[in-house]
Amino acid sequence: MDYELKIPNGVGEQMLAHTIDNFDVKLEHTEYGPKLIGSEEELKKAHKYIVKAIEERLKELE
Repeated sequence: MDYELKIPNGVGEQMLAHTIDNFDVKLEHTEYGPKLIGSEEELKKAHKYIVKAIEERLKELE
């Protein structure tokens, strides 16, 4: 069964590309914005990766 994960604002193209390459998820564009499609387990891993990447980027900007 596939699940959906909406992509929050602030996720750059490079970060999104790395997420798609590193996890078994696919990107889908909708009228409400992009979202990732995949298994619950893979989306949880992708979510953790995105959160960590955003946190690291924010630390760089401080």
